[in-house]
Amino acid sequence: MSHERKPVPLAVALQYDGDSAPRVTAKGRDSLAEQILQIARQHGIPVQENQPLASLLANIELGDEIPESLYLAVAQVISFAYYLSGKAPESDTL
Repeated sequence: MSHERKPVPLAVALQYDGDSAPRVTAKGRDSLAEQILQIARQHGIPVQENQPLASLLANIELGDEIPESLYLAVAQVISFAYYLSGKAPESDTL
């Protein structure tokens, strides 16, 4: 029985600066998707597998902000990334 990883069909990278909506910074299929994941791992960037969300994000032009309809789904991904990196998002205190 082989334990080879099946190829990743699609990967999308997001950038979030905390001030504006996240932006799509990279996207690709097949070997390009694998390269995106490899670079993310090399730089310690958390990776979450969510092919339905990746499919929606892949329709956004590079450099564009995500649409408001995807804010909740992407917020969950960002929250997951913060959790994995041991960070907490900054919040305004009253």
